[in-house]
Formats: sequence, C-alpha cells, structure tokens
Amino acid sequence: MDYNDKHEILCEIDSVIGVKSELSLAYLLTVLMAVVLVLLLAFPKIFLHSSIYYKSRSISALEREYKSLKEEHKIISNEVEQKKFKNQILDTLF
Repeated sequence: MDYNDKHEILCEIDSVIGVKSELSLAYLLTVLMAVVLVLLLAFPKIFLHSSIYYKSRSISALEREYKSLKEEHKIISNEVEQKKFKNQILDTLF
C-alpha cells in the first residue's frame, strides 16, 4: 500500500464521517445554560431533602428523651406513693 492509497482511504473515511467542525461559542453557552438549569432545579430538592433529614433526626432525639423522661416520671411517682404509704402506716402505728 503506497501513500496515495492511504490518502484515498483517509479521504473516503473523512467524507463518510463528515467534516469536523469546531464547537461554536453558542453551542458552548447552550450546554452551560442547560447545566445551570439542571442544577437550579436539583438544588431545592437536595436542600429540602437534607433539611427534612436533619429535622427528623432532632425530632427522633426529642422523642427518645420524652419517653425516657416519662418513664423516669413513672418511677419517681411510684417512689413518692411508696413513701406516702410508708409515712401513713408509720403515723398510724405511733
């Protein structure tokens, strides 16, 4: 295969593929605007999702604290009742 044959094959390939055109400024701006639009549409969803996640974590922590305080209240109420009962029994004996 000589140089002319290679050149002819390359010319035919170029004609099949098409002429390579450089990217224009308008095309670049269009792509950039599309990326910005996608980011603007996605940002609120991401922000709301993370905000809801952190709020739910704090709500969960508060619920756990509430349940533990409620149990502690029951225990203390029982102790108070026991001491009242014990005090009443001791008062009646003396």
